[in-house]
Amino acid sequence: MAARERAYAPYSGFRVGAALLADGKIYRGCNIENASYGASNCAERTAAFAAVAAGAGHFQAIAIIGGREERAESYAWPCGICRQVLSEFADEEMQVIAAKSESDYRICSFKSLLPHGFSRETLFESTK
Repeated sequence: MAARERAYAPYSGFRVGAALLADGKIYRGCNIENASYGASNCAERTAAFAAVAAGAGHFQAIAIIGGREERAESYAWPCGICRQVLSEFADEEMQVIAAKSESDYRICSFKSLLPHGFSRETLFESTK
């Protein structure tokens, strides 16, 4: 929730915060919008890139909260691009927590969010 406070969302008003547990440390991220929409970045990727830039290499869990204004009215699950980025450093059992509040949240495994993800194994299998 603290990460969400730093979100920059002047166009959509949809503010998202993420807290990523990687190698035992927590990395925060928020969504950052841009007038050129394609240059925007999601909270999950902001947290992932911060973790990797700090030297982390294995993601254990991520918690995400998002919504318009000050309320999170629905669960904010990672988008497809974020799922793909997370898959590079997560195992299938990584916990994904989508929250509306500290007491209202859902948890699932990363595998259930991206059951047939594109991975390094996919790259190597395609060369055989």
